[in-house]
Amino acid sequence: MRMGSEVLSLRIDGELLDRLKNHAAKRGMSVQDYVVRTLIRDDFDERFKTAVEETERFYGAA
Repeated sequence: MRMGSEVLSLRIDGELLDRLKNHAAKRGMSVQDYVVRTLIRDDFDERFKTAVEETERFYGAA
């Protein structure tokens, strides 16, 4: 696994940025940290869902 940081630049509209700022502020986070944390959580959720589906296929869904 590669550790370190890279730069990702995105263009988003003002309304979405304002919503992200509000969500981040409620959690005492920067917008950058909030977005990264959200992406990590979504990635974990997707990998977990895939693992559950593979397990169900292996053992047969109940």
